[in-house]
Amino acid sequence: MSNRMAGGPKNCWPLIGFSLICLKMVASAKTAPEIPTIDQAYSKISNSITVEWATVPGATSYLLMAEDGDTVIETMVANSPGTVTGLKAATLYQITVRSISATGRSQASPPKQAKTVLAAPILEVSSPSPDSILVQWEAVYMAIGFSVSIMQANGLGRIWKENTTSTSLTFTSLEAGTLYTIKAYAWNANGTPGDDSTCNQRTSPRAPANIQVSFDSGTLKASVSWAPAEGAFNYTVMAWSDSSELSCRTTLNACTISSLQCGTEYLISLLASNDAGSSKSTSAEALKTVACAPGRVTIREDPPGHLSVAWSDVDLGDYYVAFVKSDDGLEVHCNTSLTQCNFLSECGFTYFISVFAYNKAGQSPLGDVFNYTTAPCCPTDINPVLVSSDRVEIVWSPVRGAELYETKAVDGFTVAECNDTAPTCTLSALECDTKYSITVYSFSEIRGSNMSCTSQFITTAPCSPEIKSVSKDAFSTINVHWRPTNDDATYTVTAQGETGLFWCSSRGESCAMAGLPCGSVFSITAVAETQAGRSLPSYSVPLETAPCCPAGLTVTQVTQSVINVSWTVGTGAQTYVTVLESHTGQSKCLTHQNQCLLGCISCGVNYTVALKAISATGLTADCTYQSYSSSACCPLGVKLYRLGPNGIRIYWQASRGSVNYSTDLHGSKGIFTCAPSAGLSFCDVTEIPCGDVYTVMVSPVAETGLKLTFCPQKIYSVTCSGSTLGMVIYRGKRNAQNDTVSHR
Repeated sequence: MSNRMAGGPKNCWPLIGFSLICLKMVASAKTAPEIPTIDQAYSKISNSITVEWATVPGATSYLLMAEDGDTVIETMVANSPGTVTGLKAATLYQITVRSISATGRSQASPPKQAKTVLAAPILEVSSPSPDSILVQWEAVYMAIGFSVSIMQANGLGRIWKENTTSTSLTFTSLEAGTLYTIKAYAWNANGTPGDDSTCNQRTSPRAPANIQVSFDSGTLKASVSWAPAEGAFNYTVMAWSDSSELSCRTTLNACTISSLQCGTEYLISLLASNDAGSSKSTSAEALKTVACAPGRVTIREDPPGHLSVAWSDVDLGDYYVAFVKSDDGLEVHCNTSLTQCNFLSECGFTYFISVFAYNKAGQSPLGDVFNYTTAPCCPTDINPVLVSSDRVEIVWSPVRGAELYETKAVDGFTVAECNDTAPTCTLSALECDTKYSITVYSFSEIRGSNMSCTSQFITTAPCSPEIKSVSKDAFSTINVHWRPTNDDATYTVTAQGETGLFWCSSRGESCAMAGLPCGSVFSITAVAETQAGRSLPSYSVPLETAPCCPAGLTVTQVTQSVINVSWTVGTGAQTYVTVLESHTGQSKCLTHQNQCLLGCISCGVNYTVALKAISATGLTADCTYQSYSSSACCPLGVKLYRLGPNGIRIYWQASRGSVNYSTDLHGSKGIFTCAPSAGLSFCDVTEIPCGDVYTVMVSPVAETGLKLTFCPQKIYSVTCSGSTLGMVIYRGKRNAQNDTVSHR
């Protein structure tokens, strides 16, 4: 018996055994056994005939032979009864038996006819419904009717039996999912039953009941469970949509369908199956999956600080939630049934944006996560730390989101700029005393420059003035003139030298400095100053003041016609010119020293004394001093006369003018002095020792009481013999002469 595939009709075949033995007759010289006599021959199975005969003494075996006119089939058996197999059903055979012993084989017995019974019908069984089994078969040769019975394979319940002349029969009102045993046979015109055919068939299961469907939105899986169906071997869950069909198969009472599509409505059905087939599908259950993640998400920032997120509508989406999370961890969201949400944004942040659609099934899968970086913040605390005539250095605090700073200084059509990653910038090559609009733009690689940053105005320091001239007036005031190059600037001029710093200021084009010390070298510079700052100093202009006049000047009479003029050093002076001038003439000398001898001086004359101090560059200082009166002339004709034994009168010829004189006699025994009375030209020395040599000098006395020492000296010898003095002999002193003392 063999079965077709489960769920289809089964073919049931009768089991017929046969054997064929050929016996080779061997001639024997001995006596053969007796010939058997057949008692009866009959058929119970369509492919065999059973033969009964009386036992033959001495026979060890028997040879059965069946012949239908076309074929001969022999079978060797040990004793009666014996069965010939391998015959054709419903066929008339002539049966004979031979006995076999050690001495040989007998002759065939008288033949006996027997007909094989009908063949068993070959059944095809199936279960077209859970409560029925359909039995079908092909026509059986020589059959005029069929008998079919059915019962549960476990022996429980009743037995249904039906006779029919057709080749199919349906049993109904059966138990679903139950294994049944079906037996069928055919009979011939004599009513003799043929071989029976037996097979088992299970009814198909009923459709499962109590179906429960649950959806997992996170994994896009549907879990389906049900009450077990009797006799079901396995279950198949199917999910249909317009574009796809999914299924799962299980032997349990629950199954999970994976890989469902978002935004899709499925019809879920279930059928149970066993080897008889499948049940009808259950009534379809509708399942709506979660909506798909919204697509075509667009993000705009207009105006700055306002973030607009928009997306496309999706199938099965009831409402939407947009999440915006900044890179500092702060997250906000909005619920809407529309396709747009607006959020407040801040500069310099990166926002991570995701949009979900929701329905009763849950949240849509995570779609693309978008990031949007707002423009970097603008620096707000821009501070100039250095403002010069051609440079501006500014600093600011770093701002969020800035990777680079672009600084631009604009003056009309002129633009100066610098780019740096540090929050500082030095703008150079600027125009002095110019107002610039300075803007610091923050830059990021993603968003570019933030062009909404505000500007501030910074004016560069004033331009350096240009000194046109430096002059000195009659009052030794220094006047400095410059070319004004700035608007509303104050100019300060400084004179820097070893003696100190002097300055003047003005808002105009010039200023004057007084009190600069003489004999000094100065560097004159000018700077301009405005509220923006100070300019660089102008190019310096050297200034040399006239040398200083000597603080003190001394005139010393050296001889009657020669004077020595000396003075203190005048600062800055290298050359001096000394001039003494009177009505009688002028005396002059040029020297690098601080003294000078002047000759040709007339005695007893008033002179004006002037001195010029001259610097190395030729600057001259005219210095005037008090007049100088030369000393009175030395007296002439000095004579000595004896006045008694111990007195001498010194007589001279007085010079012009009213002059006081003083007479000195120097001897080894002492110094003797006399002064004449006013208006006289002699004086007397009493008690002068004789016998000595005296040096006599008569000198004018200056108004200061100083006696001049340059008048001629004469040497006189005073003897003690007789009543007269002896001769006085000059001993070689300058201006000395030999003379005698006359007695009067």
